[in-house]
Amino acid sequence: MRMCACRGTAGFAHVSCLAEQAKILMDEAEENNLDGKRWSSRWERWYTCSLCEQMYHGHVYCALGWACWKTYLARPETDVNRRAAMTDLGSGLSAAQRHEEALSVREAELSIERRIGAPEGVILITQNNLANSYQLLGMLEKALITRRVVYSGSLKLYGEEHEHTLAPATNYAVSLMNLKRYEETKTLFRKTLPIVQRVLGENNELVFRIKKLYAEALYLDTGATLDDLREAMTTLEETARTARRVLGGAHPMTGAVESKMRDAQAALRAREDSV
Repeated sequence: MRMCACRGTAGFAHVSCLAEQAKILMDEAEENNLDGKRWSSRWERWYTCSLCEQMYHGHVYCALGWACWKTYLARPETDVNRRAAMTDLGSGLSAAQRHEEALSVREAELSIERRIGAPEGVILITQNNLANSYQLLGMLEKALITRRVVYSGSLKLYGEEHEHTLAPATNYAVSLMNLKRYEETKTLFRKTLPIVQRVLGENNELVFRIKKLYAEALYLDTGATLDDLREAMTTLEETARTARRVLGGAHPMTGAVESKMRDAQAALRAREDSV
């Protein structure tokens, strides 16, 4: 198989060999009582290529997720490797578009974490993954409710300027947009965007994403005024220029912003012609 960024013969490997490599590294980590970043760097071999350092995707990620789960399944529910394996299994199933199975895993994972008294931060991560499954299955109201819980919990646990709060805020806004609740979306982004810019800087990809989504909320709203459409257009033009300079023209984010810019331009022209 090959499901990473490696090229040539280096891109091919047996899934069983990748799983064995990851297992050996983690056995060594346990023998040497490694924790924190040293543990994490080794655990990444269950889902990341050791050569190109890109995450595996599709069926390979799924196969490694199953291999990881089978490796640690027999351990107690409180074992850190077993809990991490369950997370990887859910992510692997989702990567292979097996969303209903991923949902079942994530619901079970959340139930276990609550039962064993896992740290709040860990529970929030699982709830965020659960919301992603709801979203992918078209369960938009459930996704919104769960993402609201994650955002609120992150605010309390980390504060509004922490990176672990900024991403949940964006995810919550996306759920609002998917339900066409544009006024709430705009209100949330007007609050969040200045914080993200201050914390991460103007050239961060999350800033580009928020600006793109904010502009979308402006021009997609059926009650949008001419000023709203002009603000959306200006926001996207500025974001497209910066994204092209920082990320390059071939980056998916640059392409996404430029695509929305064309949509906003069409909406603006249609409104101006009707005036």
